Amino acid sequence: MDLNAIFKPRTLAVIGISLTKDDHPANVIFHKNLLRHRVKVYGVNGRGGTLRCEPLYKNVADLPEPIDVAVIATKADFVPQVMEECIAAGVKGAVVVSGGFAETGRADLQDRLVALARDGDFPFIGPNCLGIYAPPFIDTFFVPTERMVKPEQGRVALVSQSGGILVDHMLRCANEGVGLSAGVSIGNKALIKETDLLRYFTQDPDTDVIAFYLEGFEKNGGREFVLTAGECGKPVIVLKSGKTPGGSKAVSSHTASMAGNYEVFSAVMAQYGIIEAREESELVSFAESLSSYKESFQGRVGIITGSGGHGALAIDESIAKGLEVPALTEKEQAELRQVLSPSIQAITTYTNPIDLTGSSIDEDFVEAARYLSRKADLDCIITLVLPYLPGVTMDLGARLGTVYQQEGKPIVAYVPHVERYAILIEGFISNNIPVAHSVEAAVQMAEALRRNKRC
Repeated sequence: MDLNAIFKPRTLAVIGISLTKDDHPANVIFHKNLLRHRVKVYGVNGRGGTLRCEPLYKNVADLPEPIDVAVIATKADFVPQVMEECIAAGVKGAVVVSGGFAETGRADLQDRLVALARDGDFPFIGPNCLGIYAPPFIDTFFVPTERMVKPEQGRVALVSQSGGILVDHMLRCANEGVGLSAGVSIGNKALIKETDLLRYFTQDPDTDVIAFYLEGFEKNGGREFVLTAGECGKPVIVLKSGKTPGGSKAVSSHTASMAGNYEVFSAVMAQYGIIEAREESELVSFAESLSSYKESFQGRVGIITGSGGHGALAIDESIAKGLEVPALTEKEQAELRQVLSPSIQAITTYTNPIDLTGSSIDEDFVEAARYLSRKADLDCIITLVLPYLPGVTMDLGARLGTVYQQEGKPIVAYVPHVERYAILIEGFISNNIPVAHSVEAAVQMAEALRRNKRC
């Protein structure tokens, strides 16, 4: 199944354009692609006409050039006929955003789409979905441009059975600076399923990390997914819902999927090296961390802070997640003391976390990070940077980035998410160091490296 024409199309037909409702999903999709994306877009309405001076065509067969992908946004009962017309016209694939299929008890109508697609070798995503956001090529989300917060182009593929969950996580990605190669809402996943997308993004040269929000699988679908993920070669992150009887019932009514036994599925995911995000907040933190670091480690972290309270929170969170925070020996503490500023040597806490206190300066963070980078019994350094400390400058992120470039020990950083600290954060990011905006998220980033067992 070749999905490249769907995710990186040159031409797009939007079918179901309304001449009277400008907020119709088809109209929203048509306009945003016409004005803001690389794909060449054509509108289709059964009566023809024009829309904001753009010609509309009566049938996909009338379009002046071959079409890579069609967005079908008609009433459910009309979709089979539209799909037949697309196949006859040589369209290479489709996104069916229309609802009213298996999720409403119309499994027969959905089965008819699948039969048509299989006979015509015609891949499609959906129905009952938002479809694809794949910058800079295409955006089939019928969310108006002014209401949608979109991440920049990046190297994380995010696949979700729920369009709403996907949009929420795209907003988080945008806030955290995590770029996407694609965001995909698969809805009822009648033909193209999670495993098909896993295979596609495994081969996609623009994707390094693949993340899923899963609700459930069809019979044997879960087994095929974990087997494929186990051979993927790229980090695969999964956030699963339907963990309780109530959640399973909600999953069934949402997309007509079966949630299955969560405990069994969770254990199998771990067995095959899939990184499970057990909490919603972990998904984006894991994706950001694994975009920077591919190494797997045992989970031994060093913590550097300028605040004892932040250090205490970090060590509590680390131990709760099963990370080790080994204390420095007396000899190591004496060695570290010698490289710090004389003004803080007597007041610094040298165990682990290393609390440099509010009197520390950039050089103290740099020397502490360099010292911990050379300790063989540590796998990763968590730096808790408080930009309001008087001795800390906006250059600290870049300076710690230099330590990482020279020493090669993974570093994750916490910096409060405030616009005025953007230069400090940029210094980390430009050196491929992930930056969290809470202590909890910084520990989650380190935890992601421990759970990544495939490398």
